[in-house]
Amino acid sequence: MSGFAYRVADGKAERLDIAQALDAPGDLVWVHLTTNDEHAQQWLTQTAKAPDYVVDALTTTESRPRCDALGDGAFLNLRGRSRDEMTMSDPLASLRIWATAGRVISVARLSVTAIDDVVKLVEGGMVRDPGDLIAEFASAITEELDPEVADLGDRLDDCEADLDADKVFELRRGVTKVRVAAIGYRRFLQPQRAALEKLASLPCDWLHDDDRLHLNSAADRAARMAEELEAIRERSALMHEALTDLRAEQIDSRSLLISIVALIFLPLTFLTGLYGMNVEGLPFAKEPWAFDVIGGICIAVSVGIIGYFSARRWFG
Repeated sequence: MSGFAYRVADGKAERLDIAQALDAPGDLVWVHLTTNDEHAQQWLTQTAKAPDYVVDALTTTESRPRCDALGDGAFLNLRGRSRDEMTMSDPLASLRIWATAGRVISVARLSVTAIDDVVKLVEGGMVRDPGDLIAEFASAITEELDPEVADLGDRLDDCEADLDADKVFELRRGVTKVRVAAIGYRRFLQPQRAALEKLASLPCDWLHDDDRLHLNSAADRAARMAEELEAIRERSALMHEALTDLRAEQIDSRSLLISIVALIFLPLTFLTGLYGMNVEGLPFAKEPWAFDVIGGICIAVSVGIIGYFSARRWFG
């Protein structure tokens, strides 16, 4: 079983072995597990003495952001960026946290990049209690996601600026990727905001006023990102419709050009087909100047049809 543990006492952090962490006295004991196998469940049940429903919540495979009050503690599930390869439909890794007075146990099946930032804060003496730790987690995760959401908006802006009939297929692929990513992020940011707001309102003694302010700030930031993602999703839908209309106009213009060419050659085909028949009785068929006359008539008909279409602005 992999992971690490820290004990914070009098503002100083000390890294400990997981097996001895829960017996260490201090203002905060934080144990982080980076596994979801039977060893983690066994440690949570036998060593941490966690209730069965807490063990199930910490080690479940599929989860969404939520917050539940558990006696004098709280269970919190957050979603953040990961170093591992993620799918577009599930772009964020889950971080599950069980917090009580003086103790925090977190479990992650995949690597969550925010953990490194929080570890630096713990080692730097910026975290003193469970409330500080969870507030730093919420702030770090939302700060990392903010540039990702802004990048989606910038990519969509670039697509809108490059709107051109010659780039329809390339732009549609780009808009589709932005839209799928926005839907994937929004699916977790909306409930994550609700989870942070619920945690900030819980009557836990280990949550201080400054912790609640930081949690509400992170919730507001998550709400703003969720609103921006919703706007990106709607803009992507409108952009997709515009590209579809542009493609339809491009097809219509090409079909019109083909129709014009067919209309120009229709009388010419009739005339040349008529005089191409190998029968007797065709007017002037044996005259030496007949070919020049037929050619001149074809040219005159072509010029007349093109002039008529130009006057009607079909070529525009």
